[in-house]
Amino acid sequence: MKKSVYSLVLMDDVIRAVDREAYKRGTSRSNLINQILAEHLSCETPEMRMQDIFGSLSGLIDSCFSIQQQHSASLMTLRAALEYKYRPTISYKVELDRSPGEFLGTLKVQIRTQNIALIDTFFTYFLYRRRLEARCLAARGYKNYDSSLDGGVFKRSLINTGLSPEQTGEAISRYLNNLYNSMQVCLSSKCMDEVEPALAKDYNDMLDEYII
Repeated sequence: MKKSVYSLVLMDDVIRAVDREAYKRGTSRSNLINQILAEHLSCETPEMRMQDIFGSLSGLIDSCFSIQQQHSASLMTLRAALEYKYRPTISYKVELDRSPGEFLGTLKVQIRTQNIALIDTFFTYFLYRRRLEARCLAARGYKNYDSSLDGGVFKRSLINTGLSPEQTGEAISRYLNNLYNSMQVCLSSKCMDEVEPALAKDYNDMLDEYII
């Protein structure tokens, strides 16, 4: 959404109140004034769209996830502990673009552990996950899948398929739930070959409803 620079003459007391509220929300003075005017005039801002997406996501995500305090309108951080002997915590960061084009934003998944064997398992799983997603999305005509795997961090772009903010939140929640359950199955299994067909089916079932 395009922005322009305008000069406004406001009372000092108003500015002080705006600055206090902007600090509480973790945003700038200009951005807060823009949001207040947009809400009053029924205009949708990128912040409103992102708020609707995250509101939908937080209402639908499984109870195993805990949502961390947000310091940015464009970023949501979630954590979930896997049912495993080390109870490793996985961090999920969903960052949305203010002006989405081909992609809505990015998802970054990171394991929080110092255990080398567990980090290797995480790496092996996401090697498999990247191949699965690229193959299944390409089969549905989405050949722009973009992801990376660097040590204990998996990162992928969220594909923009024209969903509404509420649908986008539901799609992301479905993806995160699928990802968590898939990792749990792999950690509990002694042989990836035995569980891969079921994991692929679950992923494709999700794509039948939402692609993200």
